Amino acid sequence: MKKYTILLTALFVAFSAFPAFADNDRIITVEELPAPARQFVDTHFRGVEVSYAKVDEEWFDKEYKVVFVNGSKVEFVKGGDWKEVDCKYGEVPAGVVPQPILDCIATRFAGRKVIGIEQDRRSYDVKLDNGLELEFDRSFRLIDIDD
Repeated sequence: MKKYTILLTALFVAFSAFPAFADNDRIITVEELPAPARQFVDTHFRGVEVSYAKVDEEWFDKEYKVVFVNGSKVEFVKGGDWKEVDCKYGEVPAGVVPQPILDCIATRFAGRKVIGIEQDRRSYDVKLDNGLELEFDRSFRLIDIDD
């Protein structure tokens, strides 16, 4: 019985400390970003001053975030591919948004600007300047509108 108590106590202490090591944000320079992320920033945000860049290291994953002085933010996954672009005070650079999505917005929501876009394995979520949020599947078909 004493062995089980010691084992349970050791497990409790180990798992209590577990979350402390899981979230490890640290400030980095733009040069420390993965190459695709650096190229993305150079291509789409040339001339925009970087406020800060950081890496969020978790157990088996890394995410990068770059925040610009103008309020725009870009998040990247481990390999450096963009995950989310948020330009709430401006417009997402046209080269970031896939052309079929831009075409759909031009025909159905004429005059609207894309101020945010997020991608995952299944879809693209696009936020327009009028507050509408559009969801497109990976074939660029509009599948949901949220206001």
